[in-house]
Amino acid sequence: MLFVYGYFRFEMISREKIDLKNVEKINVFILAGQSNMAGRGGVFNGVWDEYIPVECRSNERILRLNRDLELEEANEPLHEGIDDVKKTCGIGPGMAFANAILKKDPNFGVIILVPCAYGGTSITDWSIPNSKVRSRLISRANETLKYGGQIRAILWYQGETETRNEAAAKKFPSQYHKFLHRLYQELKYPKAPFIQVALASGQGVKNWIHSVRASQMAMENVITVDAFGLQLGADGMHLTTAAQVQLGKMMAHAFFNTTT
Repeated sequence: MLFVYGYFRFEMISREKIDLKNVEKINVFILAGQSNMAGRGGVFNGVWDEYIPVECRSNERILRLNRDLELEEANEPLHEGIDDVKKTCGIGPGMAFANAILKKDPNFGVIILVPCAYGGTSITDWSIPNSKVRSRLISRANETLKYGGQIRAILWYQGETETRNEAAAKKFPSQYHKFLHRLYQELKYPKAPFIQVALASGQGVKNWIHSVRASQMAMENVITVDAFGLQLGADGMHLTTAAQVQLGKMMAHAFFNTTT
């Protein structure tokens, strides 16, 4: 099946094999962090309700790198097969973000989303150079670049794990700085903007949530989207489907403000 978009075209050979040789604009976005990036919207008692808002529906120009390092048309749940297999994925911010980008700029080109989030991970997990999640992020990013294009931004939502106690909250800033410094040393597009989400929730008392949020807000050379006040599910930890849609749009707005 051949799709034509103005000045470029690409052929969808199958769900697992997509040819991008004739596409002039390929935009890669890395999605990383923990469960709220992976998406728990619509998940109740370990079961996803399968409701997909219109803002999160599939689009021929939104692709994802799957578990097998192959490109396919992106569909919700975006992190299915990427997140912890013991946890149920639902709606996250990624699809709403990508659809908002294309709605704002119909000539933006093809978007490749690279899901890398993993539920329950700490900032230490991400800051250690050879850790599982960090190595996977770098290898998946590099694999995606073989298809062409460039990394346009890194979307990041992590920090809830560090709110569990005072020691973890105090350790967060130094580990976060290490993570960012090393990440940009390893990525092939070191100038890609880093768009972080300031926490909406946490695991511990409010003092430690606010401590981690303050550290996030104090970070330099990053773009911050504040999720505080967005609707949380019954567990008080994860954003609802509606909140994830709103967050995706907020991140798209932040991206355009950064690049224009």
